[in-house]
Amino acid sequence: MSSAERPEVEPEEVQKLYERLDAEAESAGYHLNPNKEFTLGLIEGMLVNEKRYGYWACPCRLASGKKVEDLDIICPCDYRDADIAQYGSCFCALYVSREIKDGKKKATRVPERRPPELRPDARGQGPAERMSGASGSSPAAPGSTPAPAAGPALPDLSGLRYPLWRCRVCGYLCARDQPPEVCPICKAKKDRFERYA
Repeated sequence: MSSAERPEVEPEEVQKLYERLDAEAESAGYHLNPNKEFTLGLIEGMLVNEKRYGYWACPCRLASGKKVEDLDIICPCDYRDADIAQYGSCFCALYVSREIKDGKKKATRVPERRPPELRPDARGQGPAERMSGASGSSPAAPGSTPAPAAGPALPDLSGLRYPLWRCRVCGYLCARDQPPEVCPICKAKKDRFERYA
């Protein structure tokens, strides 16, 4: 399939995922947009992206097609909670606040939080290609992570018996050998966890 071809998504697939996301959202204290037609369109876009790339890239953002470069925009994205807290909805408005769900507040435009250096350009090149100047090659070693930004000192956690894992979506922390397959709070998949300590 060429990148111009749009994968087929059946209405039954969209409805099934809608029901699953709605149940998961409500059980975790989140809410889907009450405009069902709009929400079904977003979910269809997620399914198209899953068939195209193998993951639920946000349907309102340009994905690179490389999961490791798009981890922050796999739905639910890393920016969801901050957007809901500040604006009442996430960037694409799939997830909304209780006030918007109940019709007490209108959804407004949410500015993009994703840093420009993480966004693919119009040719679909992600940060790795732009930095190297070549398509398909990455200057960073696979699986490497950027150095953390300077900030307040963290407590010494080197004495922990197990590694500490943090969900990049909701901040859930757990101490165990490996991260859970699914976050018990927000239902994000295992690859959305990072080693915290």
